[in-house]
Amino acid sequence: MDNRNQCLTSLLSSPCSGVRVTKVDWQHSKNGAAHHTQDYPCPELVVRRGQLFSLTLDLSGVLDSEEALIFTVETGPHASEALHTKAIFQTAELETGDTWTAAKGEQTENTITVSLASPSNAVIGRYLLSARASSRRKHSDRKLGQFILLFNPWCPEDDVFLDSEEERQEYVLNDSGIIFRGVEKHIQAQGWNYGQFEEDILNVCLSILDRSPHHQDDPATDVSHRHDPVYVTRIISAMVNSNNDRGVVQGQWQGKYGGGTSPLNWRGSVAILQKWFKSRYKPVKYGQCWVFAGVMCTVLRCLGIATRVVSNFNSAHDTDGNLSVDKYVDSYGRTLEDLTEDSMWNFHVWNESWFARRDLGPSYDGWQVLDATPQEESEGMFQCGPASVTAIREGDVHLAHDGPFIFAEVNADYITWLWHEDKRRERVYSDTKKIGRCISTKAVGSDSRVDITGLYKYPEGSRKERQVYSKAVKKLLNIDAWGRRRRIRRAGVRGVWRDDLLEPATKPSITGKFKVLEPPVLGRDLKLALCLTNLIARAQRVRVNLSGATILYTRKPVAEILRESHTVKLGPQEEKKIPVTISYSQYKEDLTEDKKVLLAAMCLVSKGEKLLVEKDITLEDFITIKVLGPAVVGVAVAVEVLVINPLSESVKDCMLMVEGSGLLQGQLSIEVPSLQPQERALIQFSITPSKSGPRQLQVDLVSSQFPDVKGFVIIHVATAK
Repeated sequence: MDNRNQCLTSLLSSPCSGVRVTKVDWQHSKNGAAHHTQDYPCPELVVRRGQLFSLTLDLSGVLDSEEALIFTVETGPHASEALHTKAIFQTAELETGDTWTAAKGEQTENTITVSLASPSNAVIGRYLLSARASSRRKHSDRKLGQFILLFNPWCPEDDVFLDSEEERQEYVLNDSGIIFRGVEKHIQAQGWNYGQFEEDILNVCLSILDRSPHHQDDPATDVSHRHDPVYVTRIISAMVNSNNDRGVVQGQWQGKYGGGTSPLNWRGSVAILQKWFKSRYKPVKYGQCWVFAGVMCTVLRCLGIATRVVSNFNSAHDTDGNLSVDKYVDSYGRTLEDLTEDSMWNFHVWNESWFARRDLGPSYDGWQVLDATPQEESEGMFQCGPASVTAIREGDVHLAHDGPFIFAEVNADYITWLWHEDKRRERVYSDTKKIGRCISTKAVGSDSRVDITGLYKYPEGSRKERQVYSKAVKKLLNIDAWGRRRRIRRAGVRGVWRDDLLEPATKPSITGKFKVLEPPVLGRDLKLALCLTNLIARAQRVRVNLSGATILYTRKPVAEILRESHTVKLGPQEEKKIPVTISYSQYKEDLTEDKKVLLAAMCLVSKGEKLLVEKDITLEDFITIKVLGPAVVGVAVAVEVLVINPLSESVKDCMLMVEGSGLLQGQLSIEVPSLQPQERALIQFSITPSKSGPRQLQVDLVSSQFPDVKGFVIIHVATAK
């Protein structure tokens, strides 16, 4: 229903006898506080299912004590009682349960307060409410207006119930958050404005459901399924990306963002959702995984489902479904892209939502993985989840939805193959425990990072973890989505079976690792050392082939910036360091917005032993934000930002881009004066908070000469006295 709710101040008279409803007071303030919906700015009343709400009705006369009020609620097109999208009920004794109920409350001469309660499994969405007195004819129902019904994490009977007020405040009501990015050894926090209570966002979120292919094909049936969080979240995971369905965000991973916005330039979901809606559902360009996850978190929190953003470092993308990431490299450790179909992203971001799994059983209730990033099709669409986190940890990959893909993301084996010129391949020793590290989410009630890896898998390399891995492989080999026995081949390498992939590489007699000698700062030379150690009691000669490349966060190489070879003689148990320097001039032209470099060392030891050592580096930058005084609702306060030109050359045409829900309307753009090499500048501006509580202010330094420098600060806003 597209019409906005208008309280009806009067109703046309009717020739039939009996009392008429002449006016309705939706009690927005009282109901909003009771239902935790007071922050939605829409004109309709917003309430949560399974919980009573009150209305005050003005009547044309006195309602007899024996006379009932009969209500009708309906949602979606072709509403029907059979589909549970329509209900007719009358005032009686109020109950909360599986049906809509109503009860009369306080009554004066011409007004009456009524309490309505929806079932805890009611369809969510926009409803039309009608009413009549029982003494009036059925066709005299009067339309009172529209209200919106949401999921209810506060209701114990609702499938989305979350039994912690602190977690409900964080995962449902918090309109800002933190998304973790970077690399395993250098995790960076990025602020994100979810903004689920901003103007029109609830309306946009309901429109997303109505734009799905399921709704377009069979709207009545689609709406009838919206009582089920499993159904709703799977629809949203498909609709947040634009593949298949003209959804919200169009992905782009090639580093070219013409005709759109770079994924790193988004600071929140609000501008994206509003742009999609105002453009008549034209996909917004462009997003990458954290953008998809941020937008999906906004939509699901807005609809009332407790949701958080989760980052997985060294995240596998297993294209062939064999639970291993198979990487092919040359003698310098450089990835051979024409042979390597699998990949390991530096990080990948998805969502978890909290709800019961009636389709799987209570053992799998709780956090469910959902991923809106379009990577692989599921049931013919780019959608992923919900998959039970418990099922992933236990290796139950046969359960709905998309368990094998998510299991591989966090627990695939990482296998490196050296590809010879004669097309032979040789397994190279590398870290097989590197997939699925430091799985992170924002802490409840603070900005710190919480490691939740233990929710997804048992300790890496432990006996239990290996047992679960073996269990998952067996389930995958024996059963596919149609219950048939499944054979898994390595794409492009015929005749290689899963057992062959598990053959261990020979552990070499040396170890190696890259050590960063100076912090890797944008605009400066990179200085590292490759540390090699001889593990045996006799001398050895090692040939070391070094390579370096700028990369995207998906680890896709962009440009080679280093290639050199060394021969090192190691005495018994001796350690030696090979210095590695990459000047700024070597990488500046090819550095992407991800600010990432991958170093590789292929170490060729005598007797055919081979060791591959890799190091992912994220170049650092920083921005400092200070609030110059107390922050109070309705009172302007100054903000000071310290920016630094990170380059050894002058920059001009820089901008500060500022955003923050409850702190300013929309986005603020501020010009920055030209900056000399390494110059610092203080920029001041003012904000006027409109909402109290902790508020996140995001400030980005944007320039065409270097990737965005991002910062954020939490401002605690007091209520005006």
